[in-house]
Amino acid sequence: MKIRRTLVRRTLATAVVAAVTAPVVLLSVTPALADAKPSAALQTQTQTQQGEQGEQDKPSIEELEKAAEKAQKAYDDAVAAGKAAQVVLKAALSDEAPLTVAAKNARKEAADAATAKENADKALTDAKAALAALPETATAEEKAAAEKAVTDAETAALSAEDAKATADEKAATAGEVASDARVAAAREYSKVQDATKEALKAKEAADKALADAKEEAQPDEPECVFESKLSTVVTGLPSKIVAGSTTDFSLRVTNGTDKTLGEVSPYVYFHATDKSGYNVIDDAFHLQWSTAASPAWKNVGEDGYGGSISPLKAGAHADMKLRLKVDAKAPAGDGLAFVAGNYVNGDESCGGNLPGEYAFELLAAGSVADDVDDAKPGKTRPQTPDNRPQGVTSTTPVDSGNAVGTGSLASTGSSSALPQFAAAAGVAVALGAVAVFVVRRRKADSAA
Repeated sequence: MKIRRTLVRRTLATAVVAAVTAPVVLLSVTPALADAKPSAALQTQTQTQQGEQGEQDKPSIEELEKAAEKAQKAYDDAVAAGKAAQVVLKAALSDEAPLTVAAKNARKEAADAATAKENADKALTDAKAALAALPETATAEEKAAAEKAVTDAETAALSAEDAKATADEKAATAGEVASDARVAAAREYSKVQDATKEALKAKEAADKALADAKEEAQPDEPECVFESKLSTVVTGLPSKIVAGSTTDFSLRVTNGTDKTLGEVSPYVYFHATDKSGYNVIDDAFHLQWSTAASPAWKNVGEDGYGGSISPLKAGAHADMKLRLKVDAKAPAGDGLAFVAGNYVNGDESCGGNLPGEYAFELLAAGSVADDVDDAKPGKTRPQTPDNRPQGVTSTTPVDSGNAVGTGSLASTGSSSALPQFAAAAGVAVALGAVAVFVVRRRKADSAA
């Protein structure tokens, strides 16, 4: 399995949790593993056969590249079709669309025909009224003229009625044609949009398949490993710290392996809660680092890293001075200082140790800390010969001057390419470790 340096934080943090819970997990799963051996073997054999068949059926990178190019072209064509359909839809919805203009003109003709019919009907009514109003003394010529006027008005009214019916039908048809054209354009645009979405999905799937195949074809990178013989030991950190105070202490990084480590990054992070054990107050802690080679105090980053050591030879160690400032408004509580180290070699191999925990009590501002000893390394993880809490076996004094051995602390911050596993690891164990520490302290207080 490939473990890239950018994933070291996640990998090592997971391992920290596993280290804390290992005994319980092993006890609970051992019987199940014993019962599952035959079926597991059969399953493994089946998976192997399927895997071999799958390897034969896998398309080549060249084939996947062609598929990706084809999917890209299909998507580009779909996008172009979508733009064209959008133009058609916009034109169909426009007031200047030919069918829309024709429908508008037909509606005006129908309105004019309706007005003409109203006028013809009024003329017929007036003609009939004039005929009825003739006196008895009217001459035959006057009666004939009035009767002709009624006949002519009736003919005109009938003609106007026919014209109105024709205009109404024309307007209705023109309106339906224009409406159908708008609906058809909208439906076509919707279809093209759906086709574009599907083409995009196909393109993304083809791109992913190609990327996955290229990733799989890359040679395995060196795995990042745990290195228990890389030790990080704190000296001079008091077991009681008063809010509002400034505390200086030291960190020594020792390469206990038989090989040179290319670039080593020390990690220090302070985690604490108030006395309730629930409210995290990490933001109250501000840490700086300094060395004789780089005496000016510099802030430790939010990721917990300050300077770096490059290289650190086998058996050598290097020291760093640290300065902790605690906000005066910080409440009393309990906390842990996490310290660790990780490294990256020139061949990209990398690794690091598990964070060591140094427990301390945070006192409210103005408190007097009497009989203060150095903070002791925690023992919240199972101990083995190769995995002791950091600093438990070290008796080497810390030199607060220049880095000694063959490593020298760089004056710049740690490389952005370093596998910053300790931040995640510290977070992974912080809550559990502090909870254990608080519970133990309360039990001790109640027993006293």
